[in-house]
Amino acid sequence: MDFTQLLQTYQPNKDQVADLQDVSLCLLVGISGAGKDTTKRHLLATGRYFNFISYTTRAPRENDGIMENDEEDYYFISLDEARRMLEKGEFIEAKEYAGNVYGTGFRELRKARQEGKIAINDVEVQGVSEYKTLLPQTIAIFILPPSYKEWRRRIASRYASEAELDGVWPKRREAAIYELEHALKVPYYHFVTNDNLEASIAAIEKIVQAGDTFHRKDDEARLLARDLLEEIKAN
Repeated sequence: MDFTQLLQTYQPNKDQVADLQDVSLCLLVGISGAGKDTTKRHLLATGRYFNFISYTTRAPRENDGIMENDEEDYYFISLDEARRMLEKGEFIEAKEYAGNVYGTGFRELRKARQEGKIAINDVEVQGVSEYKTLLPQTIAIFILPPSYKEWRRRIASRYASEAELDGVWPKRREAAIYELEHALKVPYYHFVTNDNLEASIAAIEKIVQAGDTFHRKDDEARLLARDLLEEIKAN
């Protein structure tokens, strides 16, 4: 079968899906600048979480002067290995982006279960629905910046000048609107505002420990997400 067709028609192995209905899994989602990476690092530092690493067929890159490492940032695999994993149904989900394959595998979840830890990963909003369909116990947490003003400040701090920021701002804004709108359309996201890191970590831990139940605070956080979305649209 043609590789593109294989990817587009991909279905994960049903036996592997059935075997992992008891695994603990938490997905972190959020607009750029919300603090997903920092939040994930601090959760991993507690020792209760397992770093759920994705696969990619692209080559390692240099980020801020540091080269990515195999089995730490990604599993860097060949197209032949990606084809083998697709044919055997070993990915939970797999997509093509900019000519490369990106996916997450069942093997990582089995490792997390063996270590008695909660598998954690940061993903895009498009991928969460696939996890929820296959593994309904998945906890999805959308991390929010505390305000539009603070969000803009965090994004601006990544660029050397206002002119450089202006060049990328339309895409950043468009992506944030899409991600928030997508998350607000479905009922399974918990929203956490990342104003104080210690407090946001505690909030996430409480959500995970509660087993994906929803409370009044979730309704309040969802309203804050709606307010942020409207402010981004207005600016």
